[in-house]
Amino acid sequence: MSKNVRGGFKWMAGWLVGASLIGACGAPADDSTMNGDALARESQELASKAVSVRLSTDKAIIGANEKASVTITLTNDSRHAVKLLKWYTPAEGLEEELLQVRFAGTPVAFQGPHYKRPAAQEKDYITLEAGESTTSTVDVGEVYDLSRTGQYIIRFTVAPKQLHGNAALQGGTIESNEVSLWVEGRTLAQARPGDVVTVGSISFSGRCSTTQQSTLLDAINAASAMANDSNAYLTGNTPSGTPRYTTWFGAFSSSGWSTAQSHFVKIKDAFDTKPITVDCGCKKSYYAYVYPNQPYTIYVCNAFWSAPMTGTDSKGGTLIHEMSHFTVVAGTDDHVYGQAGAKNLALTNPTNALDNADNHEYFAENTPFLQ
Repeated sequence: MSKNVRGGFKWMAGWLVGASLIGACGAPADDSTMNGDALARESQELASKAVSVRLSTDKAIIGANEKASVTITLTNDSRHAVKLLKWYTPAEGLEEELLQVRFAGTPVAFQGPHYKRPAAQEKDYITLEAGESTTSTVDVGEVYDLSRTGQYIIRFTVAPKQLHGNAALQGGTIESNEVSLWVEGRTLAQARPGDVVTVGSISFSGRCSTTQQSTLLDAINAASAMANDSNAYLTGNTPSGTPRYTTWFGAFSSSGWSTAQSHFVKIKDAFDTKPITVDCGCKKSYYAYVYPNQPYTIYVCNAFWSAPMTGTDSKGGTLIHEMSHFTVVAGTDDHVYGQAGAKNLALTNPTNALDNADNHEYFAENTPFLQ
């Protein structure tokens, strides 16, 4: 990744952002023109558009043995510094589905890892000063299916609230220009753990110490107990708007209850009967990740080891979260992270709550206890 300061940034856009923020924070609202809420919304929308994105590529034709490289440049077009959440930038590669990739007009599947992360901290942001840019080159073929030979159309797109790590921001999406690559089809590289050691019915990569293996066996047992409890709750109770269901999955519907039940039937079955492999090689500050199309291998990261065995954001709950991601299990996504975000998602969008891995984890952990 490289950073540079660009001289010709948009002074007028920056002035508008600054003026709006001053109005929102200090000046009394003029009811004849705009109330305070509207002014605040306008300042958020202007601030969210302070960053522009551009894609470029050195080659338009990519052979099967070449990287499908695309360069992504994010530029702060305002007159004030902005903070960007690394997860939704290419600063450390494509950790999220940041690119829209199309082949013959059809979306191409993102096949990268799905992470469970702690709440964002200061170290998880990068700061761009006024006019400054950050540039990264990524290999699209590492996380997108480029198996078909032909023309691919690529665009960067991200929501302002994700890029800035601020759920209050609005303003649609931040999008780049499109680039076109003619790609000779290639097989997506499969991530594989190191040498595997099997203990009972569970396999561990050679990167897991004996102490870690013991901890992981306890964590898998905890996850299995949570999955069995969740399954028993959803199959043993009359479908209704119980506190536990509505807190994590939103307004009751019989179809929603049925979806949650089917998910936990498969999560329970995976822990009870499937060949689980755990890899301990991840050194990121996250909890864990999986490749959804590669069951049943779970990669645990640094935050996992300091988590409690049970309870909120626990080791057992983390394994529930990751197991739900596998497409052969529940195929969940990561719409939001954390208990507060998961509760809000249940209130505002029950459909996405039923598709969110953290909502499944918190339902299973059931801390604090809900009937």
